[in-house]
Amino acid sequence: MAIAIDADELRTRTRRLLTEHPPADTDRTDFLRARFDAGLAWVHYPEGLGGLDAPRSLQAVVDAELAAADAPDNDPRRIGIGLGMAAPTLLAYGSDEVKRRFLRPLWVGEEVWCQLFSEPGAGSDLAALGTRAVRDEATGDWIVNGQKVWTSSAHVARWAILIARTDPGLPKHKGITYLVCDMTDPGVEVRPLRQITGEAEFNEVFLTDVRIPDAHRLGETGDGWRVAQTTLMNERVSIGGARIPREGGMIGPVAATWRVRPELRTHDLHRRLLDLWVDSEVARLTGERLRQQLVAGQPGPEGSAMKLGFARLNQAISGLEVELLGEEGLLYGDWTMRRPERVDFTGRDAGYRYLRSKGNSIEGGTTEVLLNIVAERVLGLPSEPRNDKDVAWKDLAR
Repeated sequence: MAIAIDADELRTRTRRLLTEHPPADTDRTDFLRARFDAGLAWVHYPEGLGGLDAPRSLQAVVDAELAAADAPDNDPRRIGIGLGMAAPTLLAYGSDEVKRRFLRPLWVGEEVWCQLFSEPGAGSDLAALGTRAVRDEATGDWIVNGQKVWTSSAHVARWAILIARTDPGLPKHKGITYLVCDMTDPGVEVRPLRQITGEAEFNEVFLTDVRIPDAHRLGETGDGWRVAQTTLMNERVSIGGARIPREGGMIGPVAATWRVRPELRTHDLHRRLLDLWVDSEVARLTGERLRQQLVAGQPGPEGSAMKLGFARLNQAISGLEVELLGEEGLLYGDWTMRRPERVDFTGRDAGYRYLRSKGNSIEGGTTEVLLNIVAERVLGLPSEPRNDKDVAWKDLAR
């Protein structure tokens, strides 16, 4: 008879892990592998895939025990795309072989993932994508050609989640197939996109006769749009609903400056800071509520609302920070061209935060698209007219 997994059982298993693999004496990667194999990576995942089929809410029990023991984490900022977007999609649509192959090195951080979705002509209207995947009848492989853009971490990624058009004779939301792309394939070319911050955290990716085995297809052929919705919904939660402490995120540096720099204070800035502090706390608690709702299933359109609020709040706070600092706020520390391994919304100085937050309106779904999702799927308002809904993709004006 299987043992019911409850909080006490998880504490026992976590303490056993710590006894058998003391963090102070165990190589970091070895510890993370052992944690995954013990089912303590994602406790709600199936046994053998990093979990124990336990309630998702009990992950906090494991995390608290490991934090108290100063155990290493898997550097989630570095592998956020894999954790927040690829993993849930692999779990939902991957074959048993695919899940066994990819989930462990993904969670441990041995393999970084990126997302090949947006294109120069298909950003907000993602379903208009034109990257083509054609089946090689002799081998069953897919041959992919096209261009992707705004690809975070492509320069360090080993694998990518990719959507491509496999039937241009169908309407744009159909005839799309979801694939796992090997970023080391000789047909993959990654070029940096230098941003307003000076960094090249994003990339454009050119795909020329890239060969992908059919075994690396997620979901059915032509059903990629439905599979992509799992990725996109999880992406918005991972961006807008990440777990942070009070005064975490963008509001923290501003509040800290306010406390230690009394000469910068004015009555108006005080009032605005208080408003934004309250808004940040409301967003933090709303994110916690959303994560609790995830215990019951996959994220819904509420994640779009969280991501929408995240962008607006970050931009308002970073703007206030620059204004609070006065002339200092006009300074910019370093415009050196870098290709960072991590996406960092709050690092460096006030000028960096102000400029980086402008991208929050675009990444993870543009503000305009998310407003439509909230209006239609949360508030139940009438859909916008879509004249191209039933038109074959090949017949669309471009």
